[in-house]
Amino acid sequence: MGEGIIALFIPIVAVVVTGIVLVTFFYFRSKEKQLMIEKGLSYDQMIELLKSRKDSYSLLKAGIIIFFFGIGLGIGILIEGYTGIDAWVPLLIFSMLGLGFIVAFLVTRKLEERDKKRSS
Repeated sequence: MGEGIIALFIPIVAVVVTGIVLVTFFYFRSKEKQLMIEKGLSYDQMIELLKSRKDSYSLLKAGIIIFFFGIGLGIGILIEGYTGIDAWVPLLIFSMLGLGFIVAFLVTRKLEERDKKRSS
């Protein structure tokens, strides 16, 4: 009975969390634009400011993190199949995700430093 309830709540929680993230994103984005208008920035100045703040390596970061998630999931499922212990999958997912975040940070920092050297 407990597993059925958990299985029911997983998609509900996923939809609620996704909704909260989207609403928060749009709220803060509109707040940011409102503050720019209050400071008296023109439309062209706002566009330039928003373009300069874009993260050019966001897809690279996401790709590295998703890759490490997949590695953690795959290895966790393999080890769980051999040992029969259910704790391997979440442990390896979280461990590999953490490693993925660290690798993504280091790779993008190195690329940004390289870009700064080229532009100087």
